[in-house]
Amino acid sequence: MSSTVPTAAGLDTPSTPLRPAAVRADVSVPVETGTGTVTAKMLSFTGLVDGREHIALVFGERQRDVPLVRVHSECLTGDVFGSGRCDCGPQLREALDLLARHGGILLYLRQEGRGIGLYNKLDAYLLQDGGLDTFEANRKLNFADDLRDYRPAAQMLAALSVDAIQLLTNNPDKARQLTDSGVEVRSTRSTGAFVRSTNRGYLLAKREVAGHRIELPDPERT
Repeated sequence: MSSTVPTAAGLDTPSTPLRPAAVRADVSVPVETGTGTVTAKMLSFTGLVDGREHIALVFGERQRDVPLVRVHSECLTGDVFGSGRCDCGPQLREALDLLARHGGILLYLRQEGRGIGLYNKLDAYLLQDGGLDTFEANRKLNFADDLRDYRPAAQMLAALSVDAIQLLTNNPDKARQLTDSGVEVRSTRSTGAFVRSTNRGYLLAKREVAGHRIELPDPERT
């Protein structure tokens, strides 16, 4: 199996000071959520550090000084097709419902499979079927445990004139990277625990290996 994923040329390194990004387009879009259809502003950007097409959805006419923010990395299998191997789809739907009710910002980052890409993620699934956990499978493919880069999220927030946030996440690395990139994370709020028999091992690995804050019920209850 191949373990290469294309990257944009000429990218800054993590130690390079972030360049300013800017809003490219600001479009009103009706969005279906669990609370009904709401209108969000969907924004694209120029000048992002990794050159990818990340987007923001802004809910509510006026943002609070410290808005609720969900930074969600793309998961085609879970977000679009409802895969039961992860909890990404339910997390995204939960975030959309919360933001529709209370206002806030969703940053949708195009970094599939914790940064390894869609095809490599499917290769990793085959290795997981052979007994490896999600992190062991990445290593078997010669990738690090997590290649996601949250500097573009910091640039997007700066372009929206947001410098302090309430962060919806279970992942301590996400808060750390944002803080290192100049975002003041005033507080964190855990997502729900979306546990089923098909993703329990995945969630357990995220908790035990990567330190995610996930409360897992007894196996008999899932």
